[in-house]
Amino acid sequence: MNNQYNTTAIVGAQWGDEGKGKVIDILSGTSDMVVRSQGGNNAGHTVVVGDKVHKLHLVPSGILYKGCQCVIGAGTVIDPKSLLQEMDSLAQNGLSFENLHIDARAHIVFPYHILLDGISESQKGDQMIGTTKKGIGPCYMDKAERIGLRMQDTLDLEKFKSKLKAVISHKNKILKDIYHTDTVDFYRIFDEYAEYVQKLKPYIKDTSLLVYEAIKAGKKVLFEGAQGTLLDINFGTYPFVTSSHPITGGVATGAGIGPTMITECLGIAKAYTTRVGMGPFPTELLDEIGEKIQTVGKEVGTTTGRARRCGWLDAVILRYSVRINGLTALCVNKLDTLTGIPKLKICTAYK
Repeated sequence: MNNQYNTTAIVGAQWGDEGKGKVIDILSGTSDMVVRSQGGNNAGHTVVVGDKVHKLHLVPSGILYKGCQCVIGAGTVIDPKSLLQEMDSLAQNGLSFENLHIDARAHIVFPYHILLDGISESQKGDQMIGTTKKGIGPCYMDKAERIGLRMQDTLDLEKFKSKLKAVISHKNKILKDIYHTDTVDFYRIFDEYAEYVQKLKPYIKDTSLLVYEAIKAGKKVLFEGAQGTLLDINFGTYPFVTSSHPITGGVATGAGIGPTMITECLGIAKAYTTRVGMGPFPTELLDEIGEKIQTVGKEVGTTTGRARRCGWLDAVILRYSVRINGLTALCVNKLDTLTGIPKLKICTAYK
């Protein structure tokens, strides 16, 4: 293993919600830079500092530590309205954003993405995926279709206006002709988002270069994971997955660094298994033990507010996560939640 660099990637080893926020917060305190490389405000970390509760969705956890550089990488998708609301909330708790950096290549979530996300989910009926309905999937769809708008497209408002108008014209045809629903107003969205992006303009940079230079300078760089391995768009329980790559490979592509620059990969798991939303769950407990784990473990999503499905520890998906991510260590959280359960079970194979 290459020990030349002082870098650690944090990834969820299950279906997300493994308690990554706590571990990331601990490690952020001794890091020079914390980098978020994928996902959007569909993720969430709850960090308690003294009597203050910080709910982080897109801003890296390093923001809680003075002097720590915080990067929102190119692989993320950004809802400017949501990000500014998050920043306002953190500012009320006395936090500063002088060390926040947003990659110019990160794609923007617009109101039509959120609208299409909700419509798509509702039309799936019993086959719904259980998304957060925050427009993340449709934004990544536009990215893949090469019609998405990136943060750097906002730096020239006239060009931004022209590009946005073309995209909204396309989206309105879909809303009207395919979904037979109301269209969106271009002028309202442009005026609203022009104001948002002007506020975010000072933070827009080539963060790939910032991260590279920090690593080469021997700085301690922490890559903050969101969601979990079994939600990866390639290797998760498809189609009940997220729209990005919450695995170690996604760190390299989302942050814009070579894979050889990642020295350690720490997987985060719980002593039992949870998942939010739809999809397969081999060890799910639909009984009083499952209810007890849910209650004692306070298993409610930071982002969605939904109760999480709970079940026994699944060693099959953990072995899978070790292989897919190349984990060098595993952190197991919430052992104490299982206190008092007379007989604990671990799934070691599927039939």
